[in-house]
Amino acid sequence: MNKKVVIFCAPSGSGKTTIVKHLLSVNPMLAFSVSACTRKQRADEIDCSDYYFLSVAAFKQKIANNEFLEFEEVYGGNFYGTLKSEVERIWNMGKVVLFDVDVIGGSNIKEYFGDQALGVFVKPPSVKELEQRLRFRSTETEATLQMRISKAIQELTYETKFEKIILNDRLEYALLEAEEIVYDFITSI
Repeated sequence: MNKKVVIFCAPSGSGKTTIVKHLLSVNPMLAFSVSACTRKQRADEIDCSDYYFLSVAAFKQKIANNEFLEFEEVYGGNFYGTLKSEVERIWNMGKVVLFDVDVIGGSNIKEYFGDQALGVFVKPPSVKELEQRLRFRSTETEATLQMRISKAIQELTYETKFEKIILNDRLEYALLEAEEIVYDFITSI
């Protein structure tokens, strides 16, 4: 089997998770890589489906055991990472791994897998639009919102590190472009 990974990266609010969920619904060759994190679980999230929610101590033990492909500490003490076992689980199902990660994690995963990986950067139409999307979610305090916007401005400078860039100014076009890009990569030799 040809073991491949597809990495979707973007600042929070760019629409990458919406695109990833769409791809999973239309392409049976893809399987979602569930990340591990230490942040508080949101009301609508399911452990082991949206994230593997771990304590900081458990996360640090997995770091010590070299169980992560990549990990980082973000947003004031929260850890996020990709477990090696998650990639193996998906490959053992005969599927292509689909990542929804931040730009630093995506860059690290791309470097780890090289030509086995396709990196896709989802770009918002503007920082102003990004802020409106984050406000519409109603999941942030003003302080965390400003922190995310500041981080997003920094993350936008990473777009050139990825093979493909999707401008998400009209969702229906972004979805179609994502489908085509992923299909072409999966079916290439």
